[in-house]
Amino acid sequence: MTGITLIVGFMIAIQFQTIKEPVVRDTRDTWELREDLINEKKLELQLINEIRSINAKLDEYENETSESKAEVLKDTLKELKQEAGLTEVTGNGIILKIASVNTEILLGEEPGEVTSELLQRLVNELNLYGAEEIAINDNRYVNTTVIREINNVLKMDGNPLNQLPIEIKVIAKDASTAEKLFNYMKVSKSADEFFVSNLLLNVEKPEKAITIPAYSKAVTIHNMEPANTNEGGDS
Repeated sequence: MTGITLIVGFMIAIQFQTIKEPVVRDTRDTWELREDLINEKKLELQLINEIRSINAKLDEYENETSESKAEVLKDTLKELKQEAGLTEVTGNGIILKIASVNTEILLGEEPGEVTSELLQRLVNELNLYGAEEIAINDNRYVNTTVIREINNVLKMDGNPLNQLPIEIKVIAKDASTAEKLFNYMKVSKSADEFFVSNLLLNVEKPEKAITIPAYSKAVTIHNMEPANTNEGGDS
């Protein structure tokens, strides 16, 4: 009887604890859910376009002669370099400048400092609203770029960003997208976040085209090796 009583009591305690624990609920509102859905749709469309492009290149390789295949490979290499940020790019876009607020507004507070979190959120927001290429203080931002604090100094791929103002050049797909990007960033959440940190985010739309330099660091490729042409393909 004692054993049975202990078992029943243990089961009741577990059941009570389960009921007591709060259910984790999704607290996002309708607009946040809609924004996440739009982002997923954009990613899906991008992946579909990439698959179509790759399939088209494979068809070219199969149908072209040996000499033509070399030209196709050159064109593919050129495209890959552009996508990796290894070439200079010129186009329509906007310029953002991060600066400290006026001393009158500080009211005795310390001047603001740009953190890796603030800067990365800004980059994510730019990408969300149509940025194609980004350079921070004329340092190209690519997929492998790392923004972090090292010994209390903000760095991007090893380049220090501890001096204000910080200039960010952004190129969009075309003039229409650049105009939309400008309007989005004028009322962006990032501007509010920077102001709370005693920083100003100014957005400019230059009359001339913007030039962004190529990525200057060495690109290191991990977890890749040449394919064995004797397996699953022709040599």
